[in-house]
Formats: sequence, C-alpha cells, structure tokens
Amino acid sequence: MTTDIVLNVLLLVFLVITGLAIARLRNLFPVAMLTGLYSLLSASLFTLLDAVDVALTEAAVGAGVTTVLFLATFGLTRAREKEVPTSRAVIGLVVTSLTGAVLIYASLDMPHFGAADTPVQNHPLRERYLETVKTEIDVPNTVTAVLGSYRGYDTLGEVTVILTAGIGVLMLLGVSRRRKDHSRHDGQSDKKDRS
Repeated sequence: MTTDIVLNVLLLVFLVITGLAIARLRNLFPVAMLTGLYSLLSASLFTLLDAVDVALTEAAVGAGVTTVLFLATFGLTRAREKEVPTSRAVIGLVVTSLTGAVLIYASLDMPHFGAADTPVQNHPLRERYLETVKTEIDVPNTVTAVLGSYRGYDTLGEVTVILTAGIGVLMLLGVSRRRKDHSRHDGQSDKKDRS
C-alpha cells in the first residue's frame, strides 16, 4: 500500500471514531470540540485528495466559524442535551437511514474515482489551465490558482456569503440574549414596584 492510501484510510478511521463519539456524547461542549476536530480531519483528507478548495472551506467554516457559533450558543442553552423520547429517536433514525439510502443510490450514477473519461477530465478548458497556469499566475497548485485568480470574484462572493451568514447568526443570538436580559430586568423591576 502506498503512503497516500494508508493516510486516507487512517484519516477515514479517525473520522468514523470521532463521528461515533459525537453521536454517543450528551454533554454539548465536548460535542462542539469533537465537531471542530471532525472538520479538521475532513480538511486534512480533502487536502490529501488534492481538493485544496474544499479543504480550505471545510477548515474555515467547519472548524472555525461553526465551532465559534456552537460556543456562542452555549450562553443561550443548557450544557447537556435534552432527553428525546424513544418515538422521536426512532423517527430520526428512519429519516437519517432513508436520506443515507437515497444518497448512496444517487452516488451509483457517479463516475468511478480517478476515471479518465469523466466530464471534468474531458472539459476543453482543462488543458488550457494546466498548460498556462504556471506561466500566467506562477502558483504551483492548479486548483488554488484557478480559485484564487481565474475565479477570484466567485471565491470572494462565497466568502462574503459565509461572513454574512455568520454575522446574521451572531445578531440573532444577540437579539435572543437581549430579550432574555430585558425580560429578567422587567421581572425584577416589577418585584421592586410591588414592594
């Protein structure tokens, strides 16, 4: 086995172990930390698979922004997950299983991994990028060069969407907290007025 295959299998095993640990824990703080670890492991796997753009997005959004949002949410929620009735857990398991089955069925239509006759490998722009990227941009990784230069505005738009979504969520969390503080303050002033 080559080193790449060993690393891919090792990362996949770590991803499965981390996913199982996330599913078993009920304390939300370790779940948030393990979710960040899962995203970092995913980003590492994407990097090994030469999907640098996906790895960068996974590291920024999955490990960075999502972990920060989880931690910010802990101020508004409890530290432990609420117990779910068995009937709801069964419904969740059925929905998850059906979704997984649909995704597996949809993946049967995909081309085999690394196949030379896929549309991506036969696209006319592929040759142009591979031939000219080193002379035009002087970036050794073609994917990074395409995302950073040729599709720079698109990448900037994606980053802007992510930033806007993060700001929106933080604003929603702040509004909820202000309402909670305001209701507490009103309750205390009512008690003072009565006395």
